[in-house]
Amino acid sequence: MPFDQTLIMQIILALGGLGLFLYGMRLMGEGLELAAGANLRHLLEKLTTNRFLGAIVGIVVTAIIQSSTAVSVMCVGFVNAQIMNISQAMGVIMGATIGTTVTSVLLSVQISDYAPLAIFIGALMVILCKKNNQKYYGQIIAGFGILFFGMATMSSNLKPLASSPFFSSIITSVSDPFVGIVFGIFFAALLQSSSAAVGVLQALGTANALTLPSAVYMIYGIHIGACVTAVFSSIGATKAAKRTALSYVLFTVFGTAIFTLISILTPFNAYIDSLEINMAFKISLVHIISSIVATLVLLPVEGWITKLSCVIVSGEDEEREACRLKYVDERLLKTPPIAVSQVTKEIDRMGLLAKKNFELSMQAFLQKDESIIKVVEDNEEVIDYLNMAITSYLVKLNGLHLEDSDREKIGSYYHVVSDMERIGDHAENICELAHMLISKDESFSSDAAGEIEKMRGLVMSIIEDSLKMFHSSHFDQKMVDLVSNIEQEIDDHTAEYKDKHINRLSTGICNATVGTLFMELLTNLERIADHSTNIAFSMYPKKGTVRESSLSLEVR
Repeated sequence: MPFDQTLIMQIILALGGLGLFLYGMRLMGEGLELAAGANLRHLLEKLTTNRFLGAIVGIVVTAIIQSSTAVSVMCVGFVNAQIMNISQAMGVIMGATIGTTVTSVLLSVQISDYAPLAIFIGALMVILCKKNNQKYYGQIIAGFGILFFGMATMSSNLKPLASSPFFSSIITSVSDPFVGIVFGIFFAALLQSSSAAVGVLQALGTANALTLPSAVYMIYGIHIGACVTAVFSSIGATKAAKRTALSYVLFTVFGTAIFTLISILTPFNAYIDSLEINMAFKISLVHIISSIVATLVLLPVEGWITKLSCVIVSGEDEEREACRLKYVDERLLKTPPIAVSQVTKEIDRMGLLAKKNFELSMQAFLQKDESIIKVVEDNEEVIDYLNMAITSYLVKLNGLHLEDSDREKIGSYYHVVSDMERIGDHAENICELAHMLISKDESFSSDAAGEIEKMRGLVMSIIEDSLKMFHSSHFDQKMVDLVSNIEQEIDDHTAEYKDKHINRLSTGICNATVGTLFMELLTNLERIADHSTNIAFSMYPKKGTVRESSLSLEVR
């Protein structure tokens, strides 16, 4: 009985060690991802159609965030959002399978004695540091320590299992290629991380509870099992995203088949096993070699893999309605720095659409073109949708761990989206005025028409400059002065033109109907300029200087 109690306690401790190991890996990965922040974003923005460059980017990004699963899901999201094509995504994913081996190399180094010190230092940094970036580095160090502490706990309590007849029979059975591969698939799918699955094998190897011949085929199966999360993430996505996930599966299946044959037909396993290195490093070496060779062999024929996935997932997507998000995707929330970058593009898109609607509404007004009004109404429907969808996405994004700079951006974005939506509303108001002008068959005097044209040019200029300032996100005093001056000029002209129009009404040059339309048009144009100014200064610290120079315009 005492023996049984001891064995049960060791199993419990081993499971506790596994929990610490998995948590430490996640904590370290999230910290690395957050600390990388903008650098991670810039790496992905450098992607080209060159699959080899994509593979290099995949290696680097995965080495940074320590998760090929996160990278593959991110790529599926990019394809779904039409940011990448399948070929680009596959280049990154293939590179990610190499990048993920960095974790196994770290785990093969015997530094667990220093793990408690790393946990202590990391915890102190998280608790005492005030800046988020410093906290992220503390999170990395603490996660690193927890990971190794969990691995040491797991390994030491697995050692008694090595002498267990039941466990020995299980290990013997997985040395069969088919059984080992199937076991590896389910194991990686369960943990949702190939790095974690290989890490557990390394812990078993360190405890002498696992031999290399038994580990080899499980490693090959783990490569396939790592695809499961990406496959699930493609459910409900476009056919292109589904083809990306399928191409990933085909790549890993082909790679597993290649190395299974190598292991069966050559002395590869025996050679690795004969090396005078620890078991954890032997397992890491198999993981590295199989990943690199599979990528080198299959990357040149990636096009054929993609074509095969297109044959299996045939057909085209139905034409989707315009009311949709183009650049952001729920899958991108797994990588907050990338999600922030993509939501910025979505807001840029909304701003350009609002600008287009203003331009069209003025055309409809000046040219008395009823057909343009319908286009503005359709665009306004998209703007309203984007306002709600982007705001909802920002709420979700704001609940995640973000860099200080990204959190400040998100705070400003709520106001920017609202201002862009209001510009769209005022453009729609102008179309209503155009409809009234057309239905009553009225016209403006040459002086009034000239004033409207002058205001149109000024408002278009302030919209364009404001969108440029938002897009750049960098303080530029010249642009600040330019927008402030244009806004002041619009205010001055609005007051001046209203006075002049009152004089035209009193002298009978214009009638009351035209006078009302003119006044309402000026009001809408001035409000559009106010909202544009808010957008222009949205990304700057509210220290009073910029906002006060624009007369603190917070028109909502």
